[in-house]
Amino acid sequence: MMKINNIIIDDTFAEAFNMRGTRVLITAQNLKWAYHAANAMTGFATSVIGCGVEAGIERELSGDETPDGRPGVSILMFAMGSKVLMQQLETRMGQCILTCPTAAAFAGIESEDQISLGKHLRYFGDGFQTSKVIRDVNGMAKRYWRIPVMDGEFLTEETTGMVRAIGGGNFLILATSQPAALQAAENAVEAMKQVRNVIMPFPGGVVRSGSKVGSKYPKMFASTNDAFCPTLKGVTNTELSADIESVMEIVIDGLTFEDIAASMRVGIEAICDLGEASGVKRISAGNYGGKLGPHHFKLHDIMGKSNS
Repeated sequence: MMKINNIIIDDTFAEAFNMRGTRVLITAQNLKWAYHAANAMTGFATSVIGCGVEAGIERELSGDETPDGRPGVSILMFAMGSKVLMQQLETRMGQCILTCPTAAAFAGIESEDQISLGKHLRYFGDGFQTSKVIRDVNGMAKRYWRIPVMDGEFLTEETTGMVRAIGGGNFLILATSQPAALQAAENAVEAMKQVRNVIMPFPGGVVRSGSKVGSKYPKMFASTNDAFCPTLKGVTNTELSADIESVMEIVIDGLTFEDIAASMRVGIEAICDLGEASGVKRISAGNYGGKLGPHHFKLHDIMGKSNS
């Protein structure tokens, strides 16, 4: 048995699946408006089960990190396939970034696979749009579009990169009360936000409605994870001991396996630092017997083999 600060780490793994991902850099007159654009862009993007994409804010950017020298934020978007990702990116660009005062959008990732940022959105300019090709420090040519809008101009890069990514890394926090589970989850998310190349797409980074693969209803391909529902201890094959009254899950999408594993380690460490007095008893993960995806994040490997 592995214990860290008297919190049990289950000998299990989180299953994750293949996705396609991209990054967009959003800048504006100030961070307030960059966040307005980014929050709109990443809205209704918690799970591909119902939202099409999973998206979130990765981090803030200083003017030294952006193409136009203004403050901004980077966002990551993930989808199950290239077509969906391209469609969602174009739709959200048009409805959330083009419409936001002072906002601009730029490519945030390099890849041979390119998808549209402003390539088609330029037609909103109704023939008044203009473009310019600029070579970066590596000599790579990049095309930018300037689209006239009522506050001046909307500047956007023509394309951004699309890469292979992973979605669905996760861990479960088992605690003696709902407040204890939520406080531990909040601590974990704050620590995980310091890790680059990952997002936690659910509200506040936390999901209470963890799901399992399949359902008693034929049309449902996912349903409540009854084994981890405290109110079902007496009527299902539960994974919970008598003292567990609340379970919270943190789901992570990332650009690589290593990124997600690093994020999980940081989050679990932040919880274990609270100790058993916090009310947290165990850390587990969404293990579906290999039915969900090929990427297995083994908790004991991530946290180290030895007890502490």
